[in-house]
Amino acid sequence: MKVLHVVTLHTPDNAFGGPTRVALNLCQGLRARGTNAALVALADGFDGPPPRAVEGVPARLYPARHVLPRFEVSGITSGRLLLGDARRLVAGADVVHVHLMRDLITLPMALTALACRRPLVLQTHGMIDPTEKRVARLVDALGVRTVLRRADAVLHLTEKERHEVDAVVAPDRLTSYTRLVNGVRPQSRKPPRPADRPPVVLFLARVQAGKRPEDFVAAIPTVRAKYPDARFVLAGPDTGALAGTLDLARSLGVSDALDHVGPLDGEQVMAALRRADVYVLPSVQDAFSVSVLEAMSVGTPVVVTATTGLAPDVARAGAGRVVANRAEDGPAVNGPRVGQAVLELLDPPAAEAASDAAWRLVRDSFTLDAVVDTLRSVYDRVTAPRP
Repeated sequence: MKVLHVVTLHTPDNAFGGPTRVALNLCQGLRARGTNAALVALADGFDGPPPRAVEGVPARLYPARHVLPRFEVSGITSGRLLLGDARRLVAGADVVHVHLMRDLITLPMALTALACRRPLVLQTHGMIDPTEKRVARLVDALGVRTVLRRADAVLHLTEKERHEVDAVVAPDRLTSYTRLVNGVRPQSRKPPRPADRPPVVLFLARVQAGKRPEDFVAAIPTVRAKYPDARFVLAGPDTGALAGTLDLARSLGVSDALDHVGPLDGEQVMAALRRADVYVLPSVQDAFSVSVLEAMSVGTPVVVTATTGLAPDVARAGAGRVVANRAEDGPAVNGPRVGQAVLELLDPPAAEAASDAAWRLVRDSFTLDAVVDTLRSVYDRVTAPRP
């Protein structure tokens, strides 16, 4: 079976984040099972031609053209892909798996799959939800509702995401939903923090407003009141919020405790997660963060917000702390909440219990093997002969 995964963007510093990471993980897992999975995406930020493979996954990467800069990642496209290669790539696949956004790549590729009558699987990653924005509603009318109605399968991470997609498609509601969580590879559990080593608290994600890096920085004074030598690592590509985050650190007088290390690659990510004693993602918008799963996979407890998709699992398992972090409250309010949660997880007995719970949660519920099993059953269903 040949499966084509279509995602919007791949960059050297992984600035697009979640959907591309999920697509690569799924392709790797499928290829390990003998499925011929490949990636199609736009490429940006490379010196010279884009690579022909990404982390062992064959890839067709097309240089991104920024035709609508004000819409950022939603406003990039490639005439060479859409006008030249799209139909050939789609027609040569047994399944077209599109990681759908309201954009100029994934939506046209999904429409091409329908036109070529290829089995179409859509995965929305929490990015298709009801909106009052006029441009987004126009895109929904022009194509999003069509591909959602006519897709052979629509994958959702959470019940909230399923209801949001339903609300976009209504009144023609969908019936072919399958829950597919994100998964990561099992890892060995890291040892506890030595008593003589200062605590390390990590933020590792795109440095953008929705991820709330300023709340991470605003938590530093609360933690340093008890652990004055604690280190706080800010990792990830800047997508608009770095300057304000560093300005806040200076205004709070905590710049000396903050290490800004920029984007990390795959091996560096896992090494940073192992070094961290607590992983913090105060985001108010993540449907099902892969970085949170990766942190828990090595036994690093996490601090997440109640509005993120993994919050119920983290709370139920005791794998970290869930904070009521509301966007309207701002860093001055949210920061101390996050800081108090970090303090709780630095207490040695609580740290040991949360570390064990985090590691077991991923091992039991969120391994890539289990996710690939579910996905292969979806592919088998959508490619089965029909009467």
